[in-house]
Amino acid sequence: MPDKAVILGVLDNGEAGLTEEHRRLLRQADVVIGARRTLDLFAGGLKNGVILHDLTGKLSQVPTWIAEALAEEKATVVLATGDPLCHGIANYLRKRCGLAKLDIRPNLSTLQLACARVGISWHDAAICSVHGKDAGEWADHRGRDHGLYPLLKACLRHDKVIAFTSPENSPARIARMLLAEELADSFTMIVAENLLQENESITADLPVRALAEREFSGLNMVILTREPASRPVLFGLEDASFAQRKPDKGLITKREVRAIALAQMQLTSDSIVWDIGAGSGSVGLEAARLCPDGWVYAIEKNGADVAIARENQRAMGIHHYTLLHAKAPRGLEEWPDPDAVFVGGSGGELDDLIRLLVARLRQGGHLVMNFVTLENLATAVAALKALGVAWQVTQIQAARSKPILHMHRMAAENPVWIVTVDK
Repeated sequence: MPDKAVILGVLDNGEAGLTEEHRRLLRQADVVIGARRTLDLFAGGLKNGVILHDLTGKLSQVPTWIAEALAEEKATVVLATGDPLCHGIANYLRKRCGLAKLDIRPNLSTLQLACARVGISWHDAAICSVHGKDAGEWADHRGRDHGLYPLLKACLRHDKVIAFTSPENSPARIARMLLAEELADSFTMIVAENLLQENESITADLPVRALAEREFSGLNMVILTREPASRPVLFGLEDASFAQRKPDKGLITKREVRAIALAQMQLTSDSIVWDIGAGSGSVGLEAARLCPDGWVYAIEKNGADVAIARENQRAMGIHHYTLLHAKAPRGLEEWPDPDAVFVGGSGGELDDLIRLLVARLRQGGHLVMNFVTLENLATAVAALKALGVAWQVTQIQAARSKPILHMHRMAAENPVWIVTVDK
């Protein structure tokens, strides 16, 4: 009596890619579940009367089909491509059916085959999949909810990326994403198509730009590689690293104060951060470096500063960052609730803004506000007292050495009050 469904890894060369044991399991199956293309590939090796389920567009029904077949004591096989646990169906079924109901039989992964064809190791690669629903062109809908965002994130953090694609999220669409994000010149792109079939093809040694409008088979893998670049500093960038508004150069949260403010924000790798009154973007952009799996939402009312912040964003290669040209709180209702908020400027409506930010801040989140005037400090403290929340103030006054003749003196920076709320 069968008490487990076999999750069988198969390849596009059909029965030639199976062991004798795997062929036997398939020949004896009473129920076979798979995508239509895969079912057709193995149709000649199935017994008469076998029940076939096409899972195309019906993935959510597969656990039910398995449960019903096992309840009727039918030998059940689910056809999966390559290694079912490498961005395959097995992990999905394990969560819904339980491992006790599954017998996972892996095959070579198409990832392994693609790398073998071009002699590239894969143990040190970031592996991701864009084999999901059609999310449209990246340039039209870019953002953290887009189907290509995990691939972009992998490209920003790794020197070697291997991607499972789909007919919609094709190599050409991936190439266009890299072009849109000014990453095309950083990567070499290899496309392995129709592996183990007569029309197998490897496309390499072409610039990403040349691949952006090329058509590819729906069955392919993409390998992206680049020469290791120098790793960027994550924390404590020099003030001169940022473009600043002229002739008012210096309107930036200074490095010493910025470092303490970022520390008070208690960021994690996936924090959602708000930067209110972004200015040149220094705090929000450094926060983005510390939160590679999160997102930074910034707002700035001054058009000249918005342009500079965007210039800094491009120069630093920060992609998980949204900048709004508006006066807070306009537009904040569209943002997800934050884990951390930094206020560098309030636009004169500080009391109401603090109330809104404390309300929107997630439980366990941190609100950090920098002030250089006694009046704004007094307004903030009064607002926080009225809200009944816990707060603290830290005063920072740094001094930097400056040359004077053949010696050095200490030049004091303006004092800054950092007000912190831990919700």
